[in-house]
Amino acid sequence: MPHTVQGVVAREKGAPVTLEEIVVPDPGPGEALVRVEACGVCHTDLHYREGGINDDFPFLLGHEAAGTVEAVGDDVDEVAPGDFVILNWRAVCGRCRACLRGRPWYCFDTHNAKQPMTLADGTPLSPALGIGSFADKTLVAAGQCTKVDPEAPAATAGLLGCGVMAGFGAAINTGNVGRGDTVAVIGCGGVGCASVAGARLAGARRIIAVDIDPMKLDWARSLGATHAIDASQVDDVVTAVQDFTDGFGADVVIDAVGRPETWKQAFYARDLAGTLVLVGVPTPDMRLEMPLLDFFARGGSLKSSWYGDCLPSRDFPMLIDLYRQGRLDLDAFVSETIGIDGVEAAFDRMQQGQVLRSVVVW
Repeated sequence: MPHTVQGVVAREKGAPVTLEEIVVPDPGPGEALVRVEACGVCHTDLHYREGGINDDFPFLLGHEAAGTVEAVGDDVDEVAPGDFVILNWRAVCGRCRACLRGRPWYCFDTHNAKQPMTLADGTPLSPALGIGSFADKTLVAAGQCTKVDPEAPAATAGLLGCGVMAGFGAAINTGNVGRGDTVAVIGCGGVGCASVAGARLAGARRIIAVDIDPMKLDWARSLGATHAIDASQVDDVVTAVQDFTDGFGADVVIDAVGRPETWKQAFYARDLAGTLVLVGVPTPDMRLEMPLLDFFARGGSLKSSWYGDCLPSRDFPMLIDLYRQGRLDLDAFVSETIGIDGVEAAFDRMQQGQVLRSVVVW
């Protein structure tokens, strides 16, 4: 029997979101119905509202969520009703060339629920990142549900579903930050601060936070940054990073902004043979022009981090365990909790840099 619930919908490009009745079907084969308990307000949701992802309006927004499985369809053995889960947007197939080579975090055939959720009039909705969790309930592929310790607060746990995992994984999985490394993180919103926390946990000896907002630099310091650079107050970010790294540059530089100018800063702020990790998402119109010789002469690795190169079934439970042990302060990322009717206002606060994360709590 279909479920009629309230959900946050973006009907057209640039228009304020609306709270509407949506219809969620019972789970079919390989699907799970999840009662959402908390969902973070992520910048990706704003990208959807602004048409920056695609134009498949109307969108059911929300994707950074945790909740409880209410029902599962046939052929589901990953989770069962009553399981507390974090939702992810990369349910791996287990059959593609990446999965068969033992690299499922690169899965080239991730999937979502087959059945559509709809508006009350039957109009199909496009769920953000295949999840659509700004709603009382959502329908996902069972592989998008990762069971974790139910003692973790939903408002905290759900953030691993996107931004915190992306940033943490950019440092740990993609950047391979190790003990004694020097690390610079350009852009210290939620993703960048998660990179800082990951680098600290990995044992980096110097972690340099770079931003133009003093408040974000304070957040980064609270999560483990040893040095901070206000990019609006220095002539050259690259030189400033070198000044904190004995003149050499950092072993790993993480660009959590995703703009040509920040990518160039990250490229030149590396030590020779250093690693650059791009985790900030560029827009399609952005272009780079650089001397090819510089790529050869500086060496090292230039990497893009997809979802922090995470494997949810491996990484989500591990990070929740670290949180429960007091070694990873996930609570610091929750700036405020709000009701489902507060998403549009939360977008404004996010754009003004007032919050790391607003979290909708049911």
